[in-house]
Amino acid sequence: MIRTFIAVELPEKFLPEIERISAVLKTPGIKLVEPKLVHITLKFLGDIHEDKVEQIASALSQVNCEPFEARIKGVGVFPKPDYIRVIWLGSEGRFDVLHKEVERVLSPFKFEKDKNFYPHATRPRVKTPGKKEEILEKIKKMESADLGTMKVESISLKKSTLTPKGPIYETLREIKLKIS
Repeated sequence: MIRTFIAVELPEKFLPEIERISAVLKTPGIKLVEPKLVHITLKFLGDIHEDKVEQIASALSQVNCEPFEARIKGVGVFPKPDYIRVIWLGSEGRFDVLHKEVERVLSPFKFEKDKNFYPHATRPRVKTPGKKEEILEKIKKMESADLGTMKVESISLKKSTLTPKGPIYETLREIKLKIS
């Protein structure tokens, strides 16, 4: 079994700003993700058998969504300011359309449907939310951060291996976006 998800990769040009945001957020209790690993998760699949990779990749190649411009902008928290578990970078663009297409083509596999899809890139996870006021103060300073625009031209089927030092991601397949 391998742990998998579907993502949109962020371009390298965003790394300096992601690193700057990380430096500001660095606080005890916050587990930062390597800046180069930051991505927009379209769908978390969970554990799948390795022999399903080709079938899932084939299904994903049926996604009917043309490439689009997107903007990575804003910093916020999930689930709410009173109880912070995740700090995110916001996104603007046709991610909702892309997500619906991913859900559509993967429906035969019976993965659990996402109830509330909110396109974002997870920055750090908050392990001990005890310093809530300090975290919120830092986020307030960056809530209007604008990393810029990017062209979304593909999606990736990713493998995630969790380690004590953080996750290791491997791209199993990259699928180019197109109109069928």
